[in-house]
Amino acid sequence: MKKIVTNLTFWVLTAIIAGALLGHFAPDTAVKMDVLGKAFINVVKLFINPIIFLTITLGISSMGDLKKVGRIGGKALIYFEVVTTLALLIGIGVAYLIQPGAGVVPQSADSASINQYTQKAGEFSWLQFLADNLTLQVLIISIVGGIFLSRYARRQPIIDRLTWASRYVFLGLHWVMRFAPIGAFGGMAFTIGKYGVETLIPLGKLMVTVYITMALFVFLVLGAIMRYCRLKLLSFLGYIKEELLIVLGTSSSEAGLPGLMEKLERMGCAKPVVGLVVPAGYSFNLDGTTIYLSLATLFLAQVYNVTLTGGQILTVIGILMVTSKGAAGVTGSGFVVLASTLTAIKVIPVEGLALLLGVDRFMSEARSITNFIGNGVATIFLAHNEGALDHAQAERMLSGHTTVTTVEEAIEQYNPSLPNLPVEPPTPQKKVW
Repeated sequence: MKKIVTNLTFWVLTAIIAGALLGHFAPDTAVKMDVLGKAFINVVKLFINPIIFLTITLGISSMGDLKKVGRIGGKALIYFEVVTTLALLIGIGVAYLIQPGAGVVPQSADSASINQYTQKAGEFSWLQFLADNLTLQVLIISIVGGIFLSRYARRQPIIDRLTWASRYVFLGLHWVMRFAPIGAFGGMAFTIGKYGVETLIPLGKLMVTVYITMALFVFLVLGAIMRYCRLKLLSFLGYIKEELLIVLGTSSSEAGLPGLMEKLERMGCAKPVVGLVVPAGYSFNLDGTTIYLSLATLFLAQVYNVTLTGGQILTVIGILMVTSKGAAGVTGSGFVVLASTLTAIKVIPVEGLALLLGVDRFMSEARSITNFIGNGVATIFLAHNEGALDHAQAERMLSGHTTVTTVEEAIEQYNPSLPNLPVEPPTPQKKVW
């Protein structure tokens, strides 16, 4: 009983159930709980950029071989494009097979709700995407900082201070994660309270199609990639179950990003690989979002009885292969990308977006979880491919042989190379002339 009561997974799951019940029976009160979910996500976001900066800078500065850094980055981009394109094709295939839009009656367009997305669709640019995506900016700065330190002769005092800071950033994060049940409760209560389960009935077939497609992608495609790495997908999902529940409750994959980076390092993935792949993946490896965008496009075509030609299908694929990489970092950017796709092919009414507004939040959980798992698997694959994965350590962690009972023990296991660090940051020695 003590083990259950002190288990974070138990409390997060309990909070999700409690939030769903509150949303169903007291929706007015539940909507007000949104502040809890947003507050938790905002606090976790405070840790994301420092963790990315410290992990990448320390990782690159310790590698020495900058060619290896470039090789990992190049392989990551190729992997992202191949896997997200495969996700896109799966989404289109399932949409044609199940026909989720068949028989759905189009609603009258809510111009006020969709104008914000159609206006932004024409304004979308990669330069603006970079300017709005703070995580991507920090990733670039971190890479530059790591390269500078690897070439700087007097880097050791700086590395010592960054190492000290890394320890206490992770320590602070672990204390914050103790409040994850509160965030999950607030997020789930708001979702059910505001939109209600009854809103799913008219578009239930689309919901089922989205979840089936996501499951097929995770267990078939990502499962095959894990088997190639000589690891089991189900064991990995069990290993990150706490983060998955947090993502489910908050409907935000960012809420689990710091924990995912820690656990990947802990299971034997090299720090530089984790630092490069995970942050980049949150901008360019959005498997769940890509599946959703392809399904939504075909769904709206079926709703309006629009038969897309082979050329138009190829146009949709080509557009989403590029624009889906920008569907991150900015709230509502998924709808912006979808609006730009509909505008480009010019045969599906953009007003159809109003159909999706009510159920988007419920499908957001599936998108976030799929994106989250996809980035974890991508990191494992690239670490395996680079010979930067400790398979023995990975087997131990995924089999559950290692236990953590205190925050301090978690810090030592997540950062095994940082034993007995000083309480205060090290003071650089003064040079005597």
